[in-house]
Amino acid sequence: MNAPSRTRIKICGFTRAEDISSALSLGVDALGFVFYPPSKRYVSPVQAGELCANIPAFVSTVALFVNASRADVQAVIDAMRPTFLQFHGEESPEECASYGLPYLRAFRVGAPGQDTAEGLALFCAQFDQAAGWIFDSYTAAYGGSGQTFDYSLLSGLAALGDRVRPIVVSGGLKQDTVVQSIHTLQPWAVDVSSGVEDAPGIKSAQKMHAFVSTVNSA
Repeated sequence: MNAPSRTRIKICGFTRAEDISSALSLGVDALGFVFYPPSKRYVSPVQAGELCANIPAFVSTVALFVNASRADVQAVIDAMRPTFLQFHGEESPEECASYGLPYLRAFRVGAPGQDTAEGLALFCAQFDQAAGWIFDSYTAAYGGSGQTFDYSLLSGLAALGDRVRPIVVSGGLKQDTVVQSIHTLQPWAVDVSSGVEDAPGIKSAQKMHAFVSTVNSA
């Protein structure tokens, strides 16, 4: 895929309406909501439905799951009607595609089997029907750790040719690090959570503004 003319921005882990309003005013492309109960950013399907009730046209909403049951995923779909599903656990390609909605597949770079460039590429290739590939750092917490990963491990993707899906970079991004990520990987989008927060799930309007401005100027 050729380098995009602009880098799109997803901010994940919203829990408050005022933070969503701030993000929308900055022109953020996608808003992420976490449906993984152990996460400090977890919201219920009902909460997410309320938070997404007035999202304007052409802003995407993303529902993040980690090894959730079909009933739990369906409850979220029914309550908030997300634009995309995002799978961050051990879900199979068949499971990810089975809900009839476009999905994003997250990869925990550095995890067993994803700790070499060749291994990561082989694992990614299974999900060539995804709308995008999100590359995050490997931690026990399934994202939101604020840690980066070794970008050189993405070098094996070139061998996949046209099977490579739009690349979204996550993990340890903040105003001070996102420019290097963009220049190194030329991703379709960047995905930030803890890098624009005052506390887990509590976004900072100032940090979001600084991050968006930096991405737009990069």
